[in-house]
Amino acid sequence: MMKVTNIHKTFNPGTINEKVALNGVDLTLEEGEFVTVIGGNGAGKSTLLNAVAGVWPVDEGTIEIDGVDVTGLCEYKRAAYLGRVFQDPMTGTAADMEIEENLALAARRGKSRGLKWGITKEEKERYYHLLKELDLGLEDRMTAKVGLLSGGQRQALTLLMATMQKPKLLLLDEHTAALDPKTAATVLDATEKVIKENNLTTMMVTHNMRDAIVHGNRLIMMNEGKIILNISGEEKKNLTIEDLLHKFEEVSGTEFTNDQAILS
Repeated sequence: MMKVTNIHKTFNPGTINEKVALNGVDLTLEEGEFVTVIGGNGAGKSTLLNAVAGVWPVDEGTIEIDGVDVTGLCEYKRAAYLGRVFQDPMTGTAADMEIEENLALAARRGKSRGLKWGITKEEKERYYHLLKELDLGLEDRMTAKVGLLSGGQRQALTLLMATMQKPKLLLLDEHTAALDPKTAATVLDATEKVIKENNLTTMMVTHNMRDAIVHGNRLIMMNEGKIILNISGEEKKNLTIEDLLHKFEEVSGTEFTNDQAILS
């Protein structure tokens, strides 16, 4: 479903601030795979996700989604293949619009629109059932303004909006990092449920080692712009944080120093 081949990205090349963010990354995601991406600060994990999303062009290499080479496509054209949830809960929803209006916008994304605006009875019923699946009580607040929701509720709503049309690839950019632990766990449970029910191919960047181990069927770890660990199957199911730290040190020759990731 997604194939990244030998991609490179350097910021501020030829200057004192030159930073090699991606250094020959190869990654293939099969249909329905849920891959978590972990790494220290500056490892390249968010750069990889943004490169796939088309936020900036890569210097070298190719990116394919569902067999289509999207390397040269700008961000808004590439969006037709993607669903995305950002780190900031305020991003991805329209605060001054109602919950059902936000869902209607997501449902009509990419479709031709006339002058008529309105949400049909059938649409309202669909949105009710989708919201009820989140188990956050939002199905009884469909006419409430999104700006009145908590960060976790908004993030769960954004997740629902990003997956309504079953994107070829779902990108989760540290989408629980700004939430408290209890709320983050609730959103992650909802994420896992939506992904499984829709068999979505997913790449989730996280700073939390535990979340990276518990969720998804495959884990990749990045360091200095490269993928240094690729763990799946039974090995991932039996993985512990201590195992992951040991593997990192064994492969990289250095200690993992991102306290936030370890303490989480």
